[in-house]
Amino acid sequence: MDATAPGPLASDVLDRDDLRRALEEHDFAAAFTLIKKWGGLSQNRIAAACGLTPGKVSTIMNGSSRVTSMEVIRRISDGLRIPGHLVGLAPRPWESTDSAPQELQTARPHPEHADTDAVPWRPDTTVDMAANLTRSDLMDRRAATRALAGIVTGAPLLDTLDGWRTPAAADGRPRRPGRLGTREVDELETTARAFRQWGRAGGSGLYRKAVVGQLAEVAAALDEHQAPAIERRLYSVMAELAGTAASMSWDIGQQSRAQDYYRLALRAAHAGGDTLFGANVLAGMARQMLYQDRPHDALELVRLAQDGVRRTAGSRLRAMLHTREAWALASMDRPSGFRRATAQAADALSSIDRNETEPYWIGYFNDAELAGVTGGRLLEMARSQPRAYADQAADHIRTALEQRGPEAGRSYALDWIGLAECAFLLGDTQSAADCSRRAVDAASSLRSGRVRVQLAQLYPYTVGDGVPRAVADVRGSIRSLLTA
Repeated sequence: MDATAPGPLASDVLDRDDLRRALEEHDFAAAFTLIKKWGGLSQNRIAAACGLTPGKVSTIMNGSSRVTSMEVIRRISDGLRIPGHLVGLAPRPWESTDSAPQELQTARPHPEHADTDAVPWRPDTTVDMAANLTRSDLMDRRAATRALAGIVTGAPLLDTLDGWRTPAAADGRPRRPGRLGTREVDELETTARAFRQWGRAGGSGLYRKAVVGQLAEVAAALDEHQAPAIERRLYSVMAELAGTAASMSWDIGQQSRAQDYYRLALRAAHAGGDTLFGANVLAGMARQMLYQDRPHDALELVRLAQDGVRRTAGSRLRAMLHTREAWALASMDRPSGFRRATAQAADALSSIDRNETEPYWIGYFNDAELAGVTGGRLLEMARSQPRAYADQAADHIRTALEQRGPEAGRSYALDWIGLAECAFLLGDTQSAADCSRRAVDAASSLRSGRVRVQLAQLYPYTVGDGVPRAVADVRGSIRSLLTA
């Protein structure tokens, strides 16, 4: 590898379990040692690739210096072409460009499910996609991992979603007769609801495998000829399970896999005529784009969702879509648009009629969720303008915490992390230390990659000479959790 124009580490090096563990734990002493041994790179070349001095690399490798700055971690990822998900980052910009390593370019779905961009929006193709995707996920873990480097963005993604606007085609393929009845579908719907709650609470790992296995069973049932009413409900179950699998995959850093499940969920909702859940899926895809710093793509996805349910969405769904719109506008540095969309979300929530019936999956979106989401967006703006936004962000996050507790799982932990960062930005180190301890306590019971990424962003505030004892103490707690 040329130190002045760093290229990728060989795929067999990045596939090593010991290197992956070291990278996931931010143990760069071990990582650099393994890269030097198996990648054939000298300390000088590692230093040049990562924009570090050879002396700095030496102190990292001998254990006398730890890498705690997310900016340095980004430079290491970019310089050595280490996929972002391996070090707790979003996919790096080079992962979706022609200059990236061949296996990391753009986000191509795994060969067994390279489907969502070309096949027509028909129920039979949706069933095939589900079968292929779940088979790949459950049986071929190494191939799946190699396919997780990036996601599809821009026109290649947006253009393939236009089929959501068209009515679902009839499914006239010959199939075996199916025998599922109402009771069996009731049980599947109950299971899908329980799995969805796991996902919202931050469940992953074996929970995710259970969701994928159930999704495979539903695909098998839809490969048979069920009664029309049963089939329609089964497609809705498939959509919900795929949406949960997407969220769980994202939560453990599998961004491309998550996007595959989101696109399957959208097609399943389309096949079942469930436009409301389809809009919810598009909102999830928009959130993923926002985490990838693609606010324009996110706004397009939100507008596509809003267009599809303009006359049918209930108050909570409209409010949620407005918050996604506000998030995109804030990320585009359009504060007036952010305030307008946030006000529309608040107006929608305040207009809920007690007789209004909405799907159970949108019931989570209430005043606490609106306050938490709004506080999070204000916090993002406060990082560049703390005096203008940090107090406002803290007020909204406190409101969220007053209205929801540990049962909110991931959201509860993210609230405490956000409140701690607000306190650091405002210079209130005692409150920052107290909130950080609460954040660590909340995060310790979760297996959520998103929570750990946010906690890692909090860590640099605790590093440096002269930090108060309380902050130094919480630094150790954060580090212990991140390296556990």
